[in-house]
Amino acid sequence: MTLSTPTLPDVIGLIGVLIILITYGALTLEKMDPKGWRYSAGNGLGAVLILISLYFSFNLASFVIEIAWLAISGFGLWKAWRR
Repeated sequence: MTLSTPTLPDVIGLIGVLIILITYGALTLEKMDPKGWRYSAGNGLGAVLILISLYFSFNLASFVIEIAWLAISGFGLWKAWRR
């Protein structure tokens, strides 16, 4: 296996992964409120960035989980803004 230089879509997807991991880490360390808009926004933004990368290199399983992640995040944002 050889490693190649990441493409722009790869970098965009990796930034999305990083945002989701930071968001989840902050939640686990109790630095973020799971009912707050920032939690859902971080997850949603990460999902969008991963979906952008999937446009260039499609993977069905990843696409399905990111669509679900985005939908759940959208619902979380809607609930946070209603409060």
